[in-house]
This record gives sequence, C-alpha cells and structure tokens, in this order.
Amino acid sequence: MSILGRQAILQAIEQGAISITPFSHELVGPASVDLTLASTFRVFRKVHQVIEVREHTDYRELTEKIEVPEGRHILIMPGETVLGITRERLRLGPGLCGWLEGRSRFARLGLMVHISASFMGPGIDSQQLLEMSNFGPAPLAVYPDTPICQFIFQRMDGDEHYAGRFAGQTQSSF
Repeated sequence: MSILGRQAILQAIEQGAISITPFSHELVGPASVDLTLASTFRVFRKVHQVIEVREHTDYRELTEKIEVPEGRHILIMPGETVLGITRERLRLGPGLCGWLEGRSRFARLGLMVHISASFMGPGIDSQQLLEMSNFGPAPLAVYPDTPICQFIFQRMDGDEHYAGRFAGQTQSSF
C-alpha cells in the first residue's frame, strides 16, 4: 500500500481510476489534491434535548441547510461546528482509497476542517461532507470556493467497494 504522488494521481485521473468533477490541475499537490468548499452549509439548530448517538440518528433532523451568496462567507464562532461540502465530486475506482484532511494553513487559525471519519473507502462517488469546527479564540469567516481540504490517495490490496449509507452524496442530498 502506498500514497500516490502528483504524477501517479494525474496518471490515475487520465486512466479513469480517479474522477474529480470539476477538476483543476492547479489543485494537485505533491501528494494530494485540494478540494474547494461549496456554498451550501448545514448549521445546527439550538437543541434543548439530548441527541442520541445511534445508527438511526440523522444529522439532517438537527440542522438547517443554508446557502451562502457569492462573495459572502459563513461565520464560525469559537466552539461551533457547521457542516460543509466540497464543490468537487470524487470517484475512486477499485484498489484506491484515501484520506480527507484539513490544510495546515487553516488549522493554525483554529479551523478543524474534517474532524472525524477522514477515511474514504474504495468506490466512493460523492461530494465530501466536511465537519468544520472552530477551536480557535476568534470567529472565523469561511468563504465558499476556498481550497479548504486535501484528499490523499492510497493504493490498497484487494478491490472492495464502499456501498454505505452516504454513497453517492451530493450537495442537493446533503
């Protein structure tokens, strides 16, 4: 198992083993691809009951979907979590999996871009949900279209395929 470098990523895209839509060569780094933030977010409603952490619990029942107009931002207060989604749809072919990670430039401001469940299984074909939390001391203005996170590709043994609850997730279904 190995991490794909820039040339291997570009070759896998050319061969169709990786699909990123829309795709920009400028977002391919030495060992990852940056993904940009879409303009759709989910913010948590004020809840006055206990939220059960169980298989059937659905984040959509606890959040409100909002759209940030072009040129505007969403404000994330210290200690607050909001859900975002990548503009790009990512598809991984058999034998590839990967990790969705934040970018250090934003982590240094206190923004945790993907705080849990960073592993993405083989065969995913979706826009990536981001659990974004402000662990810093000041409010953060977060703008859509910012290259907010990075995807690290990894070759795996076997050709299994992810078919879980959020397979095929898109901005409209999130």
